Amino acid sequence: MKLYAHPLSGHSHRAVLFLSLLGAPAEIIEVDLASGAHKQPAFLKINRFGQVPVLVDGATTIADSNGILVYLAKKLGRTDWLPESPAEAAAVQRWLSVAAGQIAFGPAAARLITVFGAKFNAEEVIARAHAVLTLIDGELAGQPWITGSRPTIADVALYSYIARAPEGNVDLAGYPQLRQWLARIEALPGFVPFARTPVGLAA
Repeated sequence: MKLYAHPLSGHSHRAVLFLSLLGAPAEIIEVDLASGAHKQPAFLKINRFGQVPVLVDGATTIADSNGILVYLAKKLGRTDWLPESPAEAAAVQRWLSVAAGQIAFGPAAARLITVFGAKFNAEEVIARAHAVLTLIDGELAGQPWITGSRPTIADVALYSYIARAPEGNVDLAGYPQLRQWLARIEALPGFVPFARTPVGLAA
């Protein structure tokens, strides 16, 4: 398998992290986003959206970070990470949607301002970040993982941008359950950290 990724992309880190947690070998190919390599014809043949990450596994190409998590869990038969029962699978999907929605438009967007100079309204996206982090902190008050008693790909999908939220001036001090959850993920065998950038509250 080959994973096209970038070290400062939280979406890429999701895929890198899950590959490592699974102990699944893959060649990590860094895409030079700064030079616009992701918008060149060669890369657009792999993913016409011009985004990372992209997983290439023989004739199969998966060009979506959450899709990559699902693919790897299914390919490797890891029902511990992606349960098969309807209720448990739906619970995981709920949080994959949060990762693609409220996390992307909250803490991820706030970090894009400081790390990449994105032209978002900082006050607005930071407020969105705190809204979703408050919900997640509450969800974790009664359970160690986001869907219950064991980690799933939902935890992997949520982790990266939450862990680096302070880089986007989103303070995690008021979320004790969430910070304990981050520590639990970081203690998992095979964990690999998301690259740090000294900006925002992390400067």
